[in-house]
Amino acid sequence: MLDYDEEAAVYDATRGGVPRAEAAARAVLGLVPPGARTLLDIGCGTGLVTERIAAGRPGLCVSGTDAAHGMARVARQRVAAVMLADARRLPVREAAVDAVTAVWLLHLLREEGAARAVVAQAARVLPPGGVFVTTVDKDAAHDVGSDIDEVFAPYLSPSPSDGTERIIEYGAASGLDVVGSAVFRGHGQGRTPLSAAHGVRRGYYASRLVLPGEAAERIARALTALPGPDRPRAEPEYRLLAFRRRPAG
Repeated sequence: MLDYDEEAAVYDATRGGVPRAEAAARAVLGLVPPGARTLLDIGCGTGLVTERIAAGRPGLCVSGTDAAHGMARVARQRVAAVMLADARRLPVREAAVDAVTAVWLLHLLREEGAARAVVAQAARVLPPGGVFVTTVDKDAAHDVGSDIDEVFAPYLSPSPSDGTERIIEYGAASGLDVVGSAVFRGHGQGRTPLSAAHGVRRGYYASRLVLPGEAAERIARALTALPGPDRPRAEPEYRLLAFRRRPAG
């Protein structure tokens, strides 16, 4: 897995930057009720998306959390209220916020029970009628139908932690019902075979690929041998699900 304290300095530049963040923020806000007054962005990373959520809805009080010191330090330069916190144990009282968002977080939670715990925490801090918005099937959005996808296929994780049906199940168990969905484009994230090979060697695909032994190097060599190694493949389209907290009882 990546060291997100080290990644903080280059994270935005290597993940599509402002255009991707703006697309994500617009899609998120399309699922957050206009009457919401407070929003907590968990796993906010560098705060690039969080900042744009706040800018896109004047009057919405936006805060964030992240478990990595480096990420939280960068986020605090963009968002005034950022807590260093594990999303599985949020230091927030019950029913404290009107909306919770988790953008590109759940796919990283490979430890057994981790994604379920985060969904349960999101539900806990929402009042009845509060909304949880999260990305699902993040890794599956990349390289769809491409030759990169063909190289990855034998090594794909059989059980992504942010699979749609899995997250819906976790939500239902915590009193959350699906009320909407949206898609948005990952601007600037159409990978080239060379960038994919670099990512494999750097450990960027730990949530997506199972790479025993020398598999990472085998995949990297296969990617660099593809035609048009510098040509970007299609940009991903990410999916959001929105859940609403059921009334108590």
